[in-house]
Amino acid sequence: MNYREEADSLGTVKVPADALWGAQTERSRHNFTTGPLMPLPVIRALLQLKRAAAIANRDLGEVAEAKATLIVRAAEALLALPDDQLQADFPLHVYQTGSGTQTNMNVNEVIAHQTQKLNPTSGVLPNDDVNHGQSSNDTFPTAMAITATLALQPLMTAVQQLIDELTAKQREFWHVVKIGRTHLQDATPLTFGQEISGWVSTLTHDLAYLKELAPTLLELPIGGTAVGTGLNAAPGFAAEVAAQLADVYDQPFTAKTNKFFGLAAHSGLNVVHGALKTLASDLLKIANDVRFLASGPRAGYGELNIPANEPGSSIMPGKVNPTQAEALTMAATRVLGNDVTISVAASQGNFEMNVYKPVLIATFLESADLLTGTVTGFTTKMIHGLTVNADRMATLVDQSLMTVTALSPHIGYHASALIAQAADQHGWTLREAALNSGQVTAAQFDAWVDPLAMTNVDRPE
Repeated sequence: MNYREEADSLGTVKVPADALWGAQTERSRHNFTTGPLMPLPVIRALLQLKRAAAIANRDLGEVAEAKATLIVRAAEALLALPDDQLQADFPLHVYQTGSGTQTNMNVNEVIAHQTQKLNPTSGVLPNDDVNHGQSSNDTFPTAMAITATLALQPLMTAVQQLIDELTAKQREFWHVVKIGRTHLQDATPLTFGQEISGWVSTLTHDLAYLKELAPTLLELPIGGTAVGTGLNAAPGFAAEVAAQLADVYDQPFTAKTNKFFGLAAHSGLNVVHGALKTLASDLLKIANDVRFLASGPRAGYGELNIPANEPGSSIMPGKVNPTQAEALTMAATRVLGNDVTISVAASQGNFEMNVYKPVLIATFLESADLLTGTVTGFTTKMIHGLTVNADRMATLVDQSLMTVTALSPHIGYHASALIAQAADQHGWTLREAALNSGQVTAAQFDAWVDPLAMTNVDRPE
């Protein structure tokens, strides 16, 4: 391989001849070789940040117009690249310095070399020009806030789509009676529409929590530079950069935040991921309810029919498995684990800076991406095609002993319990046991034990 020599404050380094990065990126390539690459959304956010910083520094008279223009053009050229091409010049890993310094310098170096492609005599330097008025300590967490904000948008859309699909099923099955279950034991009847309404309300609350908490990510620590004091950043720099980014992303980003907080704490990421954890917990419950109710088709609950998306077994012909529910539940468990990682990492704001920044944002983005994808699959490939086995539901209601609850107001709890116990002991239907008790006539039983009426499904709130 052909190399060129690049220099930094520690000396010279051999860099691949065709690479846009420089010495600090090359050192990091060899010093940190483990784990996933830095997510490209972080790189793109940093490129947008460098573009905004160049414009701000030009307007404030901090960087010559010619250099600032080249930095802007270089950043825009890189941003225009598709992901596979962009990735080639950003080879660094998540598990590096905890400030993300190497990735910040990777971006600075690539932009500087890109300006040389535009103008060989550009004279643009990674530290002095591209990074002017900035520190990795404020640029990287700014990129974290941007990428986390953007990652929530498709997730919230996906959750709303699931809510909409479930709402349609709720209406469709509003009067389909089924047996309720508490403690995994038979309980009183409800309708399947009512059961779904609980899922809908759960997800509606989760979406509201996300929307309520998401604005905390809009506070950008840019302008804090090294420790939050703003050393070497021109007055007005942070506000102008935030305004530029707000315009680019159509989000109300602001630099009006305590910079010492912004560098040392990542409470916003932590609390918002807590909402992702809550969503994951609830999705785990809903997906499991669906797959358990669809278990069978002959030896399980068998109340639901799920779409057959692919063969379910390599050995058992004709088997259909709840694969979309399984994918979603696996993703949910990952998010629950990720929340531990984020909680611990967010607690490590030693003195003036948290040094777990790369793992914080990589983990957050993984959670958002996993939930977005698996929720979408669950919605379109399972819930959309979900149907009910109404006959099976009716049979289980008829066989249930807990409809005896409807007798309790008329003959008392104790007498009703004796009827249920007799039915269970003798293998009778509840109706047979009630009539054999002599406490209930056939007409009374038929009037009082009406499963649909027991659901109060049409009772006004």
